[in-house]
Amino acid sequence: MAVPEIIEELVQRFDQHRAAYRSGEYNETQLRREFLDPFFEALGWDVFNKQGYAEAYKDVIHEDAIKIGGATKAPDYAFRIGGTRKFFVEAKKPAVRSKRRMWNSACSTCTRVDIICAC
Repeated sequence: MAVPEIIEELVQRFDQHRAAYRSGEYNETQLRREFLDPFFEALGWDVFNKQGYAEAYKDVIHEDAIKIGGATKAPDYAFRIGGTRKFFVEAKKPAVRSKRRMWNSACSTCTRVDIICAC
């Protein structure tokens, strides 16, 4: 399978403007909107619920509320198929290395996106 063109463009854009993205001024919301949302859409995920599914059946939940050991956690993305959580993504702005914090939940897979690792 070939890499979708949009993903190649995202990688090139990040590489061209790496210093600006790694500055403290570029924040996590910008990262999600400009890079991660298009990335996951290119992989076929309905990030913006364009299909119009009811809340219980959306492919992607932003800031999902998950109870873990009595506390509520909110990963940046929860990816679901048929309403069942399959994996989470926790994003951090490129200027900050994220801490290892994977949550134990009913979902067996958690993914940390640390775009600085591409450097």
